[in-house]
Amino acid sequence: MQLFAARAFDPPGDIPALRKQVRALVAAHEHRWTLEQRTNNWFTFDAEFSRAMGAAGLVGMTWPKQYGGHERHSLERYVVLEEMLALGAPVGLHWIADRQTGPLLLRYGTETQRQKYLPGMARGEIYACIGLSEPNAGSDLASVRTAARRTPEGWRVNGQKVWTSGAHHCHAALTLVRTEEGSQRHAGLSQLMIDLDTPGITIRPIVDMTGTEHFNEIFFEDVLLPLDALVGPEGDGWKQVTAELALERSGPERYLSCHALLAALIDAVGPEPDDATAQAIGRLTSELWTLRQMSMACAAKLAAGEDPNVEAALVKDLGNAFEQELPRVVQSLITDDLADHGDLARLTAWLLVASPSFSLRGGTPEVLRGIIARGLGVR
Repeated sequence: MQLFAARAFDPPGDIPALRKQVRALVAAHEHRWTLEQRTNNWFTFDAEFSRAMGAAGLVGMTWPKQYGGHERHSLERYVVLEEMLALGAPVGLHWIADRQTGPLLLRYGTETQRQKYLPGMARGEIYACIGLSEPNAGSDLASVRTAARRTPEGWRVNGQKVWTSGAHHCHAALTLVRTEEGSQRHAGLSQLMIDLDTPGITIRPIVDMTGTEHFNEIFFEDVLLPLDALVGPEGDGWKQVTAELALERSGPERYLSCHALLAALIDAVGPEPDDATAQAIGRLTSELWTLRQMSMACAAKLAAGEDPNVEAALVKDLGNAFEQELPRVVQSLITDDLADHGDLARLTAWLLVASPSFSLRGGTPEVLRGIIARGLGVR
């Protein structure tokens, strides 16, 4: 199998002007953001900024205009994501709706679902999360036990999800459930679009080691949903989820979550670093450049209608390794002189605690390497 076959990353339009637009928007809002909010920024939240992005036409960029979108090229959207991440703009509220939920509803949803959710998502006002992982299942999504049973009144849902990003801020959850009683593994799974204000739903934020709340538990206790909450054909949940994860795993967020720390290091050491620091910066920068080329190759394949599932898994695995190594490398370089640079020390300390979770979101290394091995025919 040939990975990362040549695909031109060639977005249409005036890309310098697009980058300038994004930078101006960030500059107008950045006075409100803390240093910590500007790193790992797709896990941080600012409703005013999400609405501003929507008003600027930077959410739902590729969607049809009839649903509030702007019918722009997917590679233009990639440029916007890259700028937002590199600049540390908090985009967590609208992130998953823009990246996954909206595109999935466009592909599999009903017209009623599209009209209900997509225009608000494109305005940066309706937020969505993804209900996949469960206790005692982790990244083994085929072990999902949350059950949805069809009744004359609608779907009755019982079960629990965990590690659900941003659920405490979201309006709806695209949720993987087992709709066929007694089914095993990939069979019998479906997805439901669940409004999170429905009676019987409890959301409990999980406070992480940095003291922030991003992940959540969601409990479903005899939750009654309308039958039209089903997304796509019943039993197609596994097919939908695997297509969705290719969108999640290969984007620039897989190598830019810690970008603020690398930039802070370069600023702190100045134009004449010592040899050890210069070598470390050179190696980190070359790895970042390589990950960017790989990620853009995946984006180009997606834009061409191809499925880069294996390549996306490789980008995420290598990107996680890079982002988890970066704060450790910087820590080893901080001398007495560098310790005086408060931003650098502060970011390093914060990311040393936060970065272990990076390999949980979107699939663990073991799961990703299994996908890569199967794709290469060695498993």
